[in-house]
Amino acid sequence: MKVLSTVYVTEHRAKVGFRRGSLTVTRESGATRIPMEGIDSLILLGRAQVTSDALAGCAERGIRVASLRRNGSLRFVCGGPMGGNVHLRTAQHAVAANEDQSLDLARRFVAAKLRNSSTVVDRWARDASGTLASTLRRRAKLIRERLSRIASARDGDHLRGIEGDAARLHFACVGQALAESPLRFVSRTRRPPRDPVNAALSYCYGLLSTELIGGLDAVGLDYQVGFLHRARSGRPSLALDLAEEFRPVCDRFVVTLVRRRQLGPGDFERVPGGAVYLNDVGRPRLLERWEEHREHSFRHAVLERSIDRWALPTVQATLLARHLRGDLPVYAPFILS
Repeated sequence: MKVLSTVYVTEHRAKVGFRRGSLTVTRESGATRIPMEGIDSLILLGRAQVTSDALAGCAERGIRVASLRRNGSLRFVCGGPMGGNVHLRTAQHAVAANEDQSLDLARRFVAAKLRNSSTVVDRWARDASGTLASTLRRRAKLIRERLSRIASARDGDHLRGIEGDAARLHFACVGQALAESPLRFVSRTRRPPRDPVNAALSYCYGLLSTELIGGLDAVGLDYQVGFLHRARSGRPSLALDLAEEFRPVCDRFVVTLVRRRQLGPGDFERVPGGAVYLNDVGRPRLLERWEEHREHSFRHAVLERSIDRWALPTVQATLLARHLRGDLPVYAPFILS
């Protein structure tokens, strides 16, 4: 299905081809022709296939192609020629190799995550009452206390320890926010997700990563060379760095879907071994809500103006590029206001 400027191929046996300037999606129920004008990304979900002609056509038009596994993790991403210039990427690599500069940027990513986490938990507390509201407010305060420790982090490992401690507090709050919902949440499990809420969280994190890869690629940054997440073969480390700022927003999105009964037990399947994934009904339902979410405006606390959610990955990639080039003295992360 085509939603705004993104084409999602959700059927496992679907095949994406190319003919006369259009994508063709062939599946058991028939074929669909999708003109390529106005498309900026093609996301293959599960085991959908794509031909080399379709890949070439997308690359020529700057359309990003990404494939996600059932749990939302990234299988591959490809696009056209890299944008920007080699001097920007040289500066990025130099900062990544400098321990002090790299740690400074990593602190900013983690600080934004903890700040946004405490804001989201405070909002859940306002929606609650009694003991639950008090507990959520107390845990939001504990997250802010971890935020105050970031400046004294000695190295990346110390910083990741602070982040992990705050994440445990945050996910405890996710479980409490869903205490009265049909889908319960106990703890974060990833490989594989062990319950519906974890399955939805992992899926949204995967969608977010593809957006951030696109934003970084558009401004010419190397999305595999990060500062908090160190470079590892095949890992989009810089996209994962920027994702830290947005994870609390993703968590709030999933909690809202579950609370509103827009996702329920019937949208998931359990496979042998205990893994839980979105099923053929749940995937399109989540994607429709995801695109609605991307149309919402968020006030950027640092830039002091509202920005559409779909534009935020490119905005943050641009701010990071300007800092690495020396145009901005510091990188300004995305902070919820």
